Amino acid sequence: MAGLKILDLTRLLPGPVCTLHLADLGAEVIKIEGFEHGGADDYARRMGLGAAPGEDSFFFRVVNRNKRGMRLDLKQPAGVEVFLRLARDVDVIVESFRPGVVDKLGVGYTAVRAINPRIVYCAITGYGQDGPWRDRAGHDLNYIATSGVLDQIGHAEGPPAIPNLQIGDLLGGALTATMGILAAVIGAQATGAGRYVDVSMTDATFAHAYTGLLSVLARGQTLPRGVDDLNGGLPGYGLYRTQDGRFMAVGALEPKFWKVFCDAIGKSELKPFGLARGEDGERTRRELEAMFASRSLAHWAALFENVDCGVTPVLTFEEAMENPQLEARGMLPEIDGLKQFAPPFKLSDFEFGVRSPAPKVGADGTAILREAGYADAEIEQLRAAAVI
Repeated sequence: MAGLKILDLTRLLPGPVCTLHLADLGAEVIKIEGFEHGGADDYARRMGLGAAPGEDSFFFRVVNRNKRGMRLDLKQPAGVEVFLRLARDVDVIVESFRPGVVDKLGVGYTAVRAINPRIVYCAITGYGQDGPWRDRAGHDLNYIATSGVLDQIGHAEGPPAIPNLQIGDLLGGALTATMGILAAVIGAQATGAGRYVDVSMTDATFAHAYTGLLSVLARGQTLPRGVDDLNGGLPGYGLYRTQDGRFMAVGALEPKFWKVFCDAIGKSELKPFGLARGEDGERTRRELEAMFASRSLAHWAALFENVDCGVTPVLTFEEAMENPQLEARGMLPEIDGLKQFAPPFKLSDFEFGVRSPAPKVGADGTAILREAGYADAEIEQLRAAAVI
């Protein structure tokens, strides 16, 4: 992505992770913040643990590396003028305000396209730019609830379980937005015409709920949570508590893996029942529950260490950080004094690197404006008027 220039107006998690992926691939990302929330618009700077007084949070630092930063007051006409001047020479703009906000500010897609027809303009929202819910507030929990996904997560006869992985924010606001941006950039490079990319985090979650859709197509309805094939309904695909209160993840779904699993535990009589439902399935699950509960996690982990059947211990996140497979993949390098995630892909002839830590508030504003052709006297005037 070297040579790709992006203006990033997003905050918190979804948009910043989207632009993080692009920045890690070499794009130049300019993070633009206003003056609210104690001097910076992205209040992620003050959210979460780890920040000493006056320092940016761990949260902000791990999702904003490899970006440059400037402050710009878009509520002032002079700030809008600066933004549009920068927008003339960039490839992508990403924003995550509610629908219509950027248009009211004067920096929306129509205004930018008039001066830069090749612009790819991505808007990340909870519900999209149209429809009766377009203006509703929401968070990840609301998006997965609305998409029908949350209803399917949890144990049978229990309440829905709130996942600690933000499915809508990351699947929708980060990865889906990145995919849409890259598709539009390819089109703009080929034709010279940009596009508006409308990303709804609810749409993205709903569009990946294949288990629910397939169940409705086959049965006319979804099964209750905890009893669908991949949500606790099959003996060969589920979680089993160990003697010490930990869990083993049994993913011996295919018959060939189930047979290997049965041989490993010395229960060849269970080989016909890996995909069983009803009484056979319940009996098989109860037998496995009793078996796993008889020994510790360490015992079962050691037993299945060299048995190729898809059975692994459920690790704590701290254990995952030290997992030899993830270590071998270099997934947790130390950056800016913090353990951080590496990009979730490997590309041949591309070496991931960190060009810069997350920017301090407004750190690169002067340099960015100079590169855009502003004289030092003009920059000082903008600073004196609190535009930058």
